Amino acid sequence: MSTDNVILEMRGITKTFPGVKALQDVTLQVTRGEVHAICGENGAGKSTLMKVLSGVYPHGSYTGDILFEDEPCEFRTIRDSEERGIVIIHQELALSPYLSIAENIFLGNERAKGGVIDWHKTNSEAAMLLARVGLTEHPDTKVMDIGVGKQQLVEIAKALSKRVKLLILDEPTAALNDEDSAHLLDLMRSLKGQGITSIIISHKLNEIAAIADSTTIIRDGQTIETLDMHGAEPVTEDRIIRAMVGRSLENRYPERTPEIGEEALRVENWTVHHPNDHSRVVVDNANLDVRKGEIVGIAGLMGAGRTEFAMSVFGRSYGSNISGRLVKDGEEISPKSVKQAINAGIAYATEDRKRYGLNLIEDIKRNISSSALGKLSRFGVVDGRTEVGTAEGYRKDMNIKAPSVDAVTGKLSGGNQQKVVLSKWIFADPDVLILDEPTRGIDVGAKYEIYQIINKLAEQGKAVIVISSELPELLGICDRVFAMSQGRITGVLPRGEADQESLMRYMTMEKESAQA
Repeated sequence: MSTDNVILEMRGITKTFPGVKALQDVTLQVTRGEVHAICGENGAGKSTLMKVLSGVYPHGSYTGDILFEDEPCEFRTIRDSEERGIVIIHQELALSPYLSIAENIFLGNERAKGGVIDWHKTNSEAAMLLARVGLTEHPDTKVMDIGVGKQQLVEIAKALSKRVKLLILDEPTAALNDEDSAHLLDLMRSLKGQGITSIIISHKLNEIAAIADSTTIIRDGQTIETLDMHGAEPVTEDRIIRAMVGRSLENRYPERTPEIGEEALRVENWTVHHPNDHSRVVVDNANLDVRKGEIVGIAGLMGAGRTEFAMSVFGRSYGSNISGRLVKDGEEISPKSVKQAINAGIAYATEDRKRYGLNLIEDIKRNISSSALGKLSRFGVVDGRTEVGTAEGYRKDMNIKAPSVDAVTGKLSGGNQQKVVLSKWIFADPDVLILDEPTRGIDVGAKYEIYQIINKLAEQGKAVIVISSELPELLGICDRVFAMSQGRITGVLPRGEADQESLMRYMTMEKESAQA
């Protein structure tokens, strides 16, 4: 790589947290005008490196050198890096939902005259920036009234307002559907054409193959290699995976010989209406069953009703006017609250682990124990020693990478947070465990570990229901897959008969066809 064309160079970056060396002698070179991808397992140090670059971790809290446009940089705040034209967009968007798009774009960078905000200038400049990112919304629109995909574009418009030279996107498509993801990648190509350099952190290897010019692999806090994505030798997903995990993953799904027993749960004629619009049917006469030791998948496109179905079964935690029958171990049950569902032996691990699955400001042990405090209590008081011992057991068994169970959960990587969620529900010892997008936002190495945990649960005779947007994942780990479309179960296929094409046919089936 010619140093004449290098916009960013990071040399020997080392960053240590108490008990953990997050980065060790990391080097990175980014060429002007390219899209540079950074890959690695969760916890490899990708986000930490970008926080060092952007001043979130200030100069002095790490060792090593940063050169931007051939000049040494010592950023002590995010504002310092932004003044040089380096803007980072974090995975958790930093927008205020109650402010307008225009207000969010210029928050902290207001267009003012004589100390008074110039609203005409604010809105007209915002409109131009929105046009650059392909949004047609009026600048007065409140951020809460647009979807996550459009909010991501507002963040990029905000970056453009700061005359960005280097745009850093941390897992930008993790929460987006396929259409929004494709639009974002198109925008990145457009920005590249405008001379803006981008760094993208992503676990979606197909997106990296589609958008990146170079890819740097980080493993265990160290730079492994940088790949030229347009070189003479094509860079395959398996090639990237091998560098990420330090081993070849010929089989991305662990082998399993199922031992399926009697029926554990049957859902009959399950109908759920929207919690606010009671006339709208969200789950329509759905039927599903799962047996002990079986892993059953639910496939469906966005809006098919999969999460709504799962949450409504889990103690009616979603919906209104719910009707139908739940039969567990041959007897009808009717849990009307989350507590009743847990007492009945049903658990649900949410797709949104950060908002609903975990208390991010609490430590690992408290998160794990929260689902079944009664098991740790004597006379209504939690036995602290037993709580620590229990959590420590899960930390070792689940390979949760943290110095101790006193570590704050919000500081863990996505894969390790997911292991805490699973530990929490395994501790509750349910008979039926519903896992909603259990590997979303997690890299291939951590995914493999999650699959092993799911297999182990099935081996113990648990009935496991997995909701996933990744069809290869469902085909790789499930014994049967149910497909949903427009709130209805449109088909079920055993593992031997299921493939992506047949599932997609069921997932796109219209209501009339499903009823035929």
